[in-house]
This record gives sequence, structure tokens and C-alpha cells, in this order.
Amino acid sequence: MKKTLFTIALMGGLTGVAQAQHSNVSLGLKAGGSYSSFVGKQATNYESIFGFHAGAFANIGITDLFAFQPEIIYSQKGAKTSTSDVTTRLNYVDVPLSFHVNADGLFFEAGPQVGFLLAAKDQAGNLSLDRKPLYNTVDFGYLVGLGYQRKTGPGVGLRYNGGFTNVEKSYTAGNVTVQNNIRNSVFQLYLTYSFGG
Repeated sequence: MKKTLFTIALMGGLTGVAQAQHSNVSLGLKAGGSYSSFVGKQATNYESIFGFHAGAFANIGITDLFAFQPEIIYSQKGAKTSTSDVTTRLNYVDVPLSFHVNADGLFFEAGPQVGFLLAAKDQAGNLSLDRKPLYNTVDFGYLVGLGYQRKTGPGVGLRYNGGFTNVEKSYTAGNVTVQNNIRNSVFQLYLTYSFGG
């Protein structure tokens, strides 16, 4: 009887391990550089700046061809004014929800993204000024990209993040409410490492 129970328990354990090995879900880390600026009608005097981003993801295979990949990413964005030496740096926690089309490791991706503003500063030389009260705390946008990523091991990708939401809050000048049309625009080049799958 004990041998029978042991055999059943062993078979159940091996079945669980086999199912885990063939799971369509893998977790991973990613990090890389960002090249960001502002776009929009009032974003004519800005130049791009470099920053970085890093975070974690879960890649969920729906079929052999399609996957869903939610992420949590710390991301530096912003721009530099071309008429002065002032750099605006915006720090976000982004939550991209990307849908992948896979072809043997190569993937194309697209989806929505929401960002939550952590900090906003204007920097000129050694001077830094907190500007967070002037900016919207939530940034809605989208992503498109491509790369190479397997369920286990290293990968690489290139992604573009575009904003739907104006980064600055509206303000009142006399009897007129002003809303500047300035949105985030970011290119991200990154490395990934996936665990399991």
C-alpha cells in the first residue's frame, strides 16, 4: 500500500514538473537605453535626450503564434530646450500591455501603455527645480516594436512609445484656459532575459 501511494505521488510530481516545463508562461527582466523627446503643436523647441529604463515582464503564450506580455517598467523620459540649457526629465512607472506575433523567436509587438509620473524636474547645470505639479500624473499611450526573445535565455528588442496624453496640465491665463499640445515620444533599445517557459 505504501509503495502504491509512493508511486502515485512520484508520478503526480513528475507530471507536475513536465507540465511546468511545457508551460506557456515565462517571466523575465529587461533593461536598456532610451532616446526621448516631446512631440506636438507646441513642442517645436525641444531636442532629444538619453535616459534608461528597466523592469520585469511576464510573457504569456496564447498560441504558438501569439503572446500577451504585460510589463512594469521604470522609464526616464523628457527633452532639452533648443533655445536654452534647460533639460526636462520625467520619471515614470510604465505599464505596457503588448501583444506579440511570434515567428521562431522573432517577434513584432503593439499595444496600449499607461504611465504613472514619479518625478518631474527641470535641470540647468547644477540647478534642479521640482516641476511635478505642472505635469499630468497619468500618461496614456501606445507601443510598437520588434525583437528577438525566446521563453528561456537572452533577447533584444527595439520599441517606440508614443503618447496620447499631453504631459503638461492645462492652466488659466486671464479668462482663457490653455492646454499645450506636448506629448512624450520615446525610442527604447533593450536587452531581456527570460526564465522558464
